[in-house]
Amino acid sequence: MMAATAERAKQIFPRYAVVRIRGVVNTPRDVEAALYALRLRRKFAMSLVVATPNIQGMLEKATNWITWGEVDADTLAEVLAKRGRIVGDKPLTLEHLKKYGWSSFEEVALAYVSGEIDRLACPKRGAWPRSGERVLCIPYLKPFFRLHPPTGGFKNIKLNYAEGGDLGYRGIAINELLWRMI
Repeated sequence: MMAATAERAKQIFPRYAVVRIRGVVNTPRDVEAALYALRLRRKFAMSLVVATPNIQGMLEKATNWITWGEVDADTLAEVLAKRGRIVGDKPLTLEHLKKYGWSSFEEVALAYVSGEIDRLACPKRGAWPRSGERVLCIPYLKPFFRLHPPTGGFKNIKLNYAEGGDLGYRGIAINELLWRMI
């Protein structure tokens, strides 16, 4: 049992950007619970998740309300710079990052995408993970991002991405959608 847990800890899961596309009206309770666990409480909200088996189950349950895919470092850096917020609804700034040992948005994004850090937002309770003088997360960062509706609109919010719509898994094509929503 311990060997399986240790092996899972070594395994690096993909990092997904998850965006809620459909609204809150007529959402079943179990789907709403999955969306709340993913921190997608309103339309056009984005959160970053590590694709563990538990998260995969939540994504599959809420697939008719969200879209997701592998985020790349350039897109994530842009999202952090333009849409990142810290507690008090203040924008995330480079000075805030430098205070905790990071030199740029790109450095944080690359560390997250490559698996060097497990989460962007630090936990509210407990000690923050550190490596030397650097905090391995961003203190006081809100764990979700509010985005704009995409420039050019959606194709169809009732069909799966594979069927020509916008819902469900879209792989690296999520980055193009995020650029339109920043």
